[in-house]
Amino acid sequence: MPRQSPRACLKCGREPAERDFSHHHNVVTLIRPATPIPQRPPGALPHISALLDGGAAGMVVAATTDLSLLVDAEGVIRETTIGAGTLGGEGIESWLGRRFIDTVTVESRPKIDALLRDAGAGGVTRWRQVNHPSPGGADLPIRYSTIRPQTGGPILVLGRDLRAVAALQRRLADTQQALERDYDRVRAAETRYRLLFQLSGEPVLVLDAGTRRVSEVNPAAVRLLGRAAKRLIGQDAVDLFDPAGGRDLHALVAGLRTTGQAGDLVARLAHGRGETRVSASLFRGESATSVLLRLSASQGKASEMPVAAGTALDVIGRMPEGFVVTDLGRRVLTANTAFLELVQLATEEQVRGEPLARWLGREETEAQALFSTLTDHGSVRRFGTVMRGSYGSVEAVEIAAVAVPAGTQPCLGFSIRPAPRSAAPAASGPGMPRSVEQMTELVGRVSMKTLVRESTDLIEKLCIEAALRITRDNRASAAEMLGLSRQGLYAKMRRYGIGDLDGSEVGA
Repeated sequence: MPRQSPRACLKCGREPAERDFSHHHNVVTLIRPATPIPQRPPGALPHISALLDGGAAGMVVAATTDLSLLVDAEGVIRETTIGAGTLGGEGIESWLGRRFIDTVTVESRPKIDALLRDAGAGGVTRWRQVNHPSPGGADLPIRYSTIRPQTGGPILVLGRDLRAVAALQRRLADTQQALERDYDRVRAAETRYRLLFQLSGEPVLVLDAGTRRVSEVNPAAVRLLGRAAKRLIGQDAVDLFDPAGGRDLHALVAGLRTTGQAGDLVARLAHGRGETRVSASLFRGESATSVLLRLSASQGKASEMPVAAGTALDVIGRMPEGFVVTDLGRRVLTANTAFLELVQLATEEQVRGEPLARWLGREETEAQALFSTLTDHGSVRRFGTVMRGSYGSVEAVEIAAVAVPAGTQPCLGFSIRPAPRSAAPAASGPGMPRSVEQMTELVGRVSMKTLVRESTDLIEKLCIEAALRITRDNRASAAEMLGLSRQGLYAKMRRYGIGDLDGSEVGA
């Protein structure tokens, strides 16, 4: 019995024709081949290629590409053809006889390898962008694809000039950068406006010009009106004044919308908040018209301010505690009588313009510590130090200081009062930790050399007191215990003010 073909129909036994998948008796299963099927040209291309000889094909390639190269199997450029573009001044003619991979930049070499490796007769490789060094300075961007018309033959490289696309990309990047810079400037301007609006000491409200409703309010206006900001937002500004003041404000805003100008008015705030002067300005922003409403003290209240300021200065001048104002360079601008007494001078003219550090601190580092703390935190409380008089007096003081960097004249203010006098520490155990604590509190105010010297003196004093206590004031035994001569012990006792020394002991 003859063997049946595996492609024969199971019912009728007839083998279908090649590529005939319409035979109704068979169930056809398509299996993807292991090797890719080479791309075949569409139906019209074989007829077109039959009409083109070598010269005509070259003309078609030149007309459809900006640059075409013929590369041999070794990767060397044998022919170059420049299309109708503007690649004439890029030195492409010098590529003849050079390896294709040597004409591109370093980062583009892997792409050239891929283009030459993938070139085959089955179809055109995918496009890859590479860059060529250009005599003009900027790299020459070209988009390439390759095809090998004959197996083992030369490779045809088709190129398209991307300089126009690169120029558009650069313009797009430059435009984006310009937009980012403009956006940053707008944000910076808005931040400055917000900061000035919030920190302004003058009460300011922003109203919608059409409805007179409050859209923004600063903290100074919140304090003046006595209402929370969230309750003021959206409220008609007329309701913030008494009936008469509300009518005047209504007429003010109406005239401002009509003429763009309006005079000031004096109106009384609602709920007994007092009288205020109202100034209005018109401005446009974000396709809307707004009114900037400024509130200030009326003339009657303004006349009272100098009197209050003068009274405050009189009080400061008569205070029993020292008070001094300096500029940001710590040079004295003004000082009261108590400060003059601390520095042992008679008149304010003698201290004006002088650096405060001239009289402040045991050492220069202590004054620097005070000024550094004031600069970092804006204020200082209970800073313990000393004031040195011009004639040698030294008095322990406590300083409270504040920095006022804003205002018409930035300055620093110092309040100086005598330090509280505490009882001297006892010679027993409880006094010792207090003395050590006092020494550690000096860190940052005096130099380390001074701290070591004072710490050594404290330790010597405590050791002598302890030896005298153990020997029940037997000074000969105490000197032997401490490894000192009696004369050395008496000298240190006299130095530290320990015990009573008569003339015989001092001369021993």
